[in-house]
Amino acid sequence: MASHSHFLDTSGANDPVWVHLEPYSNRPHYEKLNEDITTDVCVIGSGIAGVSVSYELVTRGVKVVMLEAREILSGESGRTSGHLNAGLDCGMTELASKRGQEGAQLAVDSHTWAINRIGEISKELGIDCEYRQLLAHDISQYERGTDGHADEVKEFKEEVKKMKELGMDAEYREGYAIKGWDGKIDQRDTVTYAGQATFHPTKYILGVLKWLTQQRNFRCYTGTRVISVSEKGLMNKEVKVSTEDGLTVTCNNAVETTNIPLQKLSVIAELEYFRTYCIAIRVPKGSVEDCLLYDSQDPYHYIRLTACDEKDDYLVIGGNDHKVGQEAVNGRYAELEKWVRDRFTQAGSVDYKWSGQTLYPIDYTAFIGKNPGQSHVYINTGDFGNGLTHGTLAGKLIADEIMGFNNEWSKLYNPKRIPSLSKLPDMVAHDLQINAQYKRLLQSDVKDIEEIVPGSGGVLNPTMKKPMAVYKDDEGNVHKFSALCPHMKGVICWNPDEKSWDCPVHGSRFGKDGVNIMGPATGNLQPADEASEQVLKQSTAA
Repeated sequence: MASHSHFLDTSGANDPVWVHLEPYSNRPHYEKLNEDITTDVCVIGSGIAGVSVSYELVTRGVKVVMLEAREILSGESGRTSGHLNAGLDCGMTELASKRGQEGAQLAVDSHTWAINRIGEISKELGIDCEYRQLLAHDISQYERGTDGHADEVKEFKEEVKKMKELGMDAEYREGYAIKGWDGKIDQRDTVTYAGQATFHPTKYILGVLKWLTQQRNFRCYTGTRVISVSEKGLMNKEVKVSTEDGLTVTCNNAVETTNIPLQKLSVIAELEYFRTYCIAIRVPKGSVEDCLLYDSQDPYHYIRLTACDEKDDYLVIGGNDHKVGQEAVNGRYAELEKWVRDRFTQAGSVDYKWSGQTLYPIDYTAFIGKNPGQSHVYINTGDFGNGLTHGTLAGKLIADEIMGFNNEWSKLYNPKRIPSLSKLPDMVAHDLQINAQYKRLLQSDVKDIEEIVPGSGGVLNPTMKKPMAVYKDDEGNVHKFSALCPHMKGVICWNPDEKSWDCPVHGSRFGKDGVNIMGPATGNLQPADEASEQVLKQSTAA
């Protein structure tokens, strides 16, 4: 069972494979902010976007202060699957249909730049993070010889045509199967494209952060939760970043790289929130082709390799996505394991199982740039399953805009953009689906606390009273919190996999002891009694 302090290091009870070679104990520790300070730019969040924005600004001589609510790299960048892919989740044909040929071209060019930029920085700073460029393969979800497979092959050939139009090195490979796929299931035939990459994400981010810490124009503070970012002064040219402890960072510009911005709605209403699952399973070193692989299932499966030890590599497979707090989590790791074993018979033990959170914009493109309604506050959100390249790209786009440099890619990612009319039905359906989650105000997971077994939780919703989130620890001690999310008062759900409370409305998440681990909520759950308040204080002070 994860300790009280575990949720300060990561956003789930389960550890990702990246701690195998880079444990939490290797991460740097910084002081908590204890006074009001001033700087040029305040960056909020210490994942790949925050570190990338800081790097691109610091190298240009800008003074940067980074604030992190918990410990360094405690968010989703530490729970990714480590893919670097310019093909994007929707595919180029679909992207061009929604954002136009020009938009698709901007997407390919910018994500290709991000892939290469990670390689450049790794080399410049001497970061050993397993970075390598390799082939990516898209395969049909159906077996060869079926109508479904034949139909998807036709779509594959159109996709290759579109990729080539956009300058990608792509081809259709009839009958191709990757090395190591020796199971009976036959899904041969691929869309294969070059110039993609993978790496060890936490080694990379910590390597860049180590370099930043050595620079005189960079400071970092952890354990410093930001609750608001506002513009003040003449023409709103001064930004005030306010913390939970009542302190203020005054700056010329602020950047929210918190995965989801600290706001009530705006772009938040244009995102869908998903949990995604991964396992790391041993395979003999050299037995499986070192590549990226994606099938066409919805949600799709995706695999890559990372180092394990002298004998084995880890095959990392992800998939089985579902909307946050809206579906059962049981059986998802087992399905991933079965998928691997049916296709790669040399697979050994499963050593890591974990989940992460990804945000899907209605129009397929992340929001990177000035926050709507503000002039000196910037955001990066809507990773669309490509958070590592979007985060790296945010470094350049936001640094360029702060410095006054024109960047042709910025129009594609502009948070102030107006979605096309073709997406209107999707937006309406999305809004209706989100509003339907308030039905939990009338529902109860349990009728009595005695129904909750040790190590689990549930929402108790008595008639004529406010819903209560109840967690029973392994010793049988009961911890009670308000079940209303501090963001928009949705009723949270118990996540038995990651031992967290998840909001089905806009994806906010909280540790089992009420600690905020994912926005857009800016605060912790409200304790319902003195004992739970003490547990929360102990957890945040650990």
